[in-house]
Amino acid sequence: MHNNYFIKNLLGFKDVIITKVLDNVCYEIYLEMKKKPHTCPRCNSETRRVHDYRIQRVKHLPFFLKPTVLIIKKRRYRCNVCGKRFYESIEFLPRYHRITNLLSLYVINELANTCSMSSVAKKVNLSVDTIKRIFNNVSYSAATTLPKIIAIDEFKGNSGGAKYHCSIVDPVNRKIIDIIKDRQFHVLSDYFKKIKNRDSVEYFICDMWQPYIDLAKTYFKNAIIVIDKFHYIRHAMWAVEAVRKRVQKELSVKLRKYFKRSKKLILKRFDLLDEDSKFALQVMFSYNSDLAIAHTLKEKLLKIIDTTSSSKEARTLLKEWIKFAQSSGLKEFERCANTYIRYFNEIVNSFDIPYTNACTEGFNNKIKVIKRNAFGFKNFDRFRNRILHCCN
Repeated sequence: MHNNYFIKNLLGFKDVIITKVLDNVCYEIYLEMKKKPHTCPRCNSETRRVHDYRIQRVKHLPFFLKPTVLIIKKRRYRCNVCGKRFYESIEFLPRYHRITNLLSLYVINELANTCSMSSVAKKVNLSVDTIKRIFNNVSYSAATTLPKIIAIDEFKGNSGGAKYHCSIVDPVNRKIIDIIKDRQFHVLSDYFKKIKNRDSVEYFICDMWQPYIDLAKTYFKNAIIVIDKFHYIRHAMWAVEAVRKRVQKELSVKLRKYFKRSKKLILKRFDLLDEDSKFALQVMFSYNSDLAIAHTLKEKLLKIIDTTSSSKEARTLLKEWIKFAQSSGLKEFERCANTYIRYFNEIVNSFDIPYTNACTEGFNNKIKVIKRNAFGFKNFDRFRNRILHCCN
């Protein structure tokens, strides 16, 4: 009696009678439902008349890392009025299913983590195809409205015939609004033109991918376009790295040893270096002035970003930095300066708001883990639903 009460509570079921429990390769729990009146699905008459029984094996949640199977003695009722035969309704088992609701819910909750479907299948003793069918019941509709601040970025997806997918993020509430199949302008255009409150978007944060800029100018006419700080800083870092590689190639084999493993040393902020690292950097600068100029340009830019709090001040300081870069004699920084000129207003706008694409990049890293664990996704809709399920 007490054991049955404990097992029923463990199973999470009501109105069941447990007749036997076997501990074999899996737990086998024999049970039947308490007899009660049922309504005929044809004529709506009430009946208690049992026509016959059927034994059904149903998979349930594993207990203590061991599979559990319910062997249900299922009644088939007969209507006294119209003669219709029908099976009793079981609250925890949908019609035509051989998996309990709790097991399906457990699978869906497990898939909210970054684990693969195959690992979940192994955990609950189901096939991968069954896990896919369960997850197909999870769906997220496309966004119909947008918040006042949105951030947009792409990630490599390789699903549904598209190489790059696009994530739209709410950086204030740190949640993914939606995943779009492709980052091409016509695909983004088809998506955003359906959203009615586009004019209420105040800030549009993106990187330097031109279709994003064109999209913002076309569909978000009231929004201020902001180039994410990480992306324009990265252009300066690429310029420093290009100078380092060029200088290193020009040095003799004897001098190159001073430049070994120097990438992190040059790119790291100078004030975060210890005394030995600062000395090593000065030794490198003594062999080539181009490297010293590149490092100075990088540090000046970082100082502007760290100490400037308004677009008005940033506009003046960035113009000075661009002039310095253009007159530096370094073709790598001349290219960087030209990029800054092209997106000057959008870069300057980043000094007026505290939000960046950092949250979006964080989500992209999580998406990479989901994709890697699953060994990729062919079906874009399933990939999209999995991302929204995991990240939100």
